[in-house]
Amino acid sequence: MHILAVEDEPSMAGLLHSALSDEGHIVTLAVNGNDALSTALAGRFDLIVLDIMLPGMDGFEVARQLRKARIQTPLLILTARDTPRDIVRALDAGADDYLTKPFSLDVFLARVRAVSRRGDIPRSVSIEAGGLVLNTSTRRVTRAGRLIALTRREYSLLELLLRNKGRVLSRSAIVEAVWGYDADIEENTLDAFIRLLRNKIEAPGMPRLIRTVRGVGYALEEGE
Repeated sequence: MHILAVEDEPSMAGLLHSALSDEGHIVTLAVNGNDALSTALAGRFDLIVLDIMLPGMDGFEVARQLRKARIQTPLLILTARDTPRDIVRALDAGADDYLTKPFSLDVFLARVRAVSRRGDIPRSVSIEAGGLVLNTSTRRVTRAGRLIALTRREYSLLELLLRNKGRVLSRSAIVEAVWGYDADIEENTLDAFIRLLRNKIEAPGMPRLIRTVRGVGYALEEGE
């Protein structure tokens, strides 16, 4: 799944990113309410994990604005505020579940699985571009009927690019989503993974899909 995690405390944001990534999810982080709302409105996510006490717009308002915009992505509230009044406010604002801090990581991951199954919007199992098909349920990738074997990191990179088809993603945004927001990787590591991915999905004679945007990052586009 592609999960938007909204958390302003660095250590907790790192924990969420690590735990969800280890489960095979793609994670995008936001650290304040305004960024969370704009990111959720601009992208497509399978689940949003949302803190309440955020800089700028709080989580209650983020939830209300998302539901007002008819964004029905499942919402899991994760916060230290545990009064009945807070829980009622969150659920009335459109949250699907509420988990208070501190929490068990196993319980959190179980809640993620449970809430994601409640989604009111149908979620496509397959993402396609230029004859390339990625099945998010089986993690099977093919192009023109040819099965493509990918490592876990290559799969996460490809899924991120496909979910943002036609959009230019900055290098920092890609590294944050695939490796983690505090990842310390070499400058050319992303370039190396892009080359490996291109070699696997762009067979000789087939249109190229991944475009390099110099000085910015990469974009996946329909081959011509």
